[in-house]
Amino acid sequence: MGLTLVEKIAGRHADGLAPGTAVRSGDFISIRPRHVMTHDNTGAVIPKFKQIGATAIADPVQPVFAIDHDIQNTSPENLAKYAKIEAFAREHGIDFYPAGTGISHQVMMEQGYVVPGAMVVASDSHSNLYGAATALGTPVVRTDAASIWATGVTWWQVPPVAKVVLKGTLAPGVVGKDVIIALCGLFNKDEVLNHAVEFVGDGVANLPMSARMTIANMTTEWGALAGVFPFDEVTVNYLRSRVREFSNPKRPGTRSAKSRSGYTDADIGEWWKNRNEFSTDSDAEYAIELELDLATVVPHVSGPNEVKTMVSLTEMEQKRVAIQKAYLLSCVNARFEDLHDAAEVVRARGGRVANGVEFYLAPASAEVQARSESNGDWQTLVSAGAIPLPPGCGACIGLGRGLVQKGETAISATNRNFKGRMGDRDAFVYLASPAVVAASALAGFICAPTNFSERPAGTAIRRPEKKSRPAGSVQIMEGFPSSVRGRVLFIDKDNLNTDGIYAGKHTYRDDMTPEQMAAVTFENYDPNFNALYQNGDVVVAGFNFGTGSSREQAATALKFKGVPCVIAGSFSETYKRNAFNNGFVVFECPELVTHLRAALSNRMPTTAGPEITIDYAKSILSVDRKSFSFPPLSPAAQELIVAGGAENLVASRLQGTAVS
Repeated sequence: MGLTLVEKIAGRHADGLAPGTAVRSGDFISIRPRHVMTHDNTGAVIPKFKQIGATAIADPVQPVFAIDHDIQNTSPENLAKYAKIEAFAREHGIDFYPAGTGISHQVMMEQGYVVPGAMVVASDSHSNLYGAATALGTPVVRTDAASIWATGVTWWQVPPVAKVVLKGTLAPGVVGKDVIIALCGLFNKDEVLNHAVEFVGDGVANLPMSARMTIANMTTEWGALAGVFPFDEVTVNYLRSRVREFSNPKRPGTRSAKSRSGYTDADIGEWWKNRNEFSTDSDAEYAIELELDLATVVPHVSGPNEVKTMVSLTEMEQKRVAIQKAYLLSCVNARFEDLHDAAEVVRARGGRVANGVEFYLAPASAEVQARSESNGDWQTLVSAGAIPLPPGCGACIGLGRGLVQKGETAISATNRNFKGRMGDRDAFVYLASPAVVAASALAGFICAPTNFSERPAGTAIRRPEKKSRPAGSVQIMEGFPSSVRGRVLFIDKDNLNTDGIYAGKHTYRDDMTPEQMAAVTFENYDPNFNALYQNGDVVVAGFNFGTGSSREQAATALKFKGVPCVIAGSFSETYKRNAFNNGFVVFECPELVTHLRAALSNRMPTTAGPEITIDYAKSILSVDRKSFSFPPLSPAAQELIVAGGAENLVASRLQGTAVS
């Protein structure tokens, strides 16, 4: 069986595997990414780095620091934090881009850190953007970032891969934002949740790099862990355009003498010659296949306050939804092409921003602003009444000037419109393309920049016949259990969020003991859980377990309780990372969940079930005289459990001691 592009890139960056070992979806591997980016949260990663006993960066060319989130905050405290980050970068020879350079993901692309076939991670969820350049961009948490700084590696589980076929050509005036809004709205039943998405099809060649960046970026909001485009002539032309910029003496930032940013025409030629290495094998298998006819895509908006709710512009215009705020900013839609589209709307319509509307404008980078100024787009927007802001995240993350207020309605070119994210939780935020945002800002209500005829979307879903992957035997390392036996405690709930597992009211109580934390597990979901629980019970849950907040206690409280593991149909990837990073076993077995739902009668929110035996060496579990396979827990996963978590594992590596 062949490999997908995602599996190939993961294999290129796998650490410690025997030569010729194929990496496949479901595998736990140790990865050595080309780069790891952190932004303002670098200030939180530094103490983690020091707590694990690290004093030196394993590979100073791996980390990149790019300040972008809270750059409008000029308080002494925030400026001091930025100064400490810059000093740390200077001390360790790390590339540093100060506030004002641009949004971190745009900086990573502009400055040449993202190259085809590379795995580039970031302590930020929108690192999916890097897939526009045929890289595997995916988020990690802060503990992972500290681990990579200290040792060069961290762990990763290769996700299932979705194939998205894009056919045809976009109609005039339809852009990348319209495509990803359509995908989020049309396929909104978690079809790609925790998948890596590969975009293929004849329609891909018709999408410019700016559209690819927008689409890849918002695969995050679609629920995916990565969104990857193929290596083609569009990619090559973009890379060559960047080569000319690398020789610019005004190139911003502080780069170390060993910096690996940038590439040459010769590099691009070599990649193109070996482009088969950056493609999926013809006999590769996908978890799901989706199809979208680009010719049927027309502009829609998402919302309010929900990315996956799609509303046609025709319907919105009929409602004449008045707005008080408009935003053209963020890592998804503040590039040169986006500002140009908005400026063209202003030129075509004339006039100024409507009375009662505040239209906020921030470029994705200083380079973007300079280019926009050079052709007059920037001045066109500002002269029409747009309020300029520095190149950063700002209102998109609820920081700085212009936040949406209680009762207000906003139209935004950002990637998220979650309730309360961009300001008051009692506001209403819609997402749309830059052209729609500009047209709405001028009109005072949500409207289209031009007339678009409604048409049914051309879509298809194919779920390939699932071939059971043979159970894989693994070597069990000393200290890791070869098997576990216990009673099933079945939580029959999909999308159980971390508030249900560990209530928010306890999250910031730092004085709670492990015993106290264990005592309040699941109290928001089922107060009867703790009365039913017996020591050693194996918790089995539904799909997308641990969604919502990233609080680590939702994993550690179950570990403290004595639960040997949690098995679920699927997990929030953040929950899974927090679990393994804290030395707690979780793994997926959707067939077990389906079986229990059919076998257990009179199910309650929590139901005591039959005995289960888990054979970790054979990657098989048994219940009700039936056997089910699950992804093998490789040495990379076992090490984390035996060590008691990522921080202990990294500390042991730094001390040169074996995990025991």
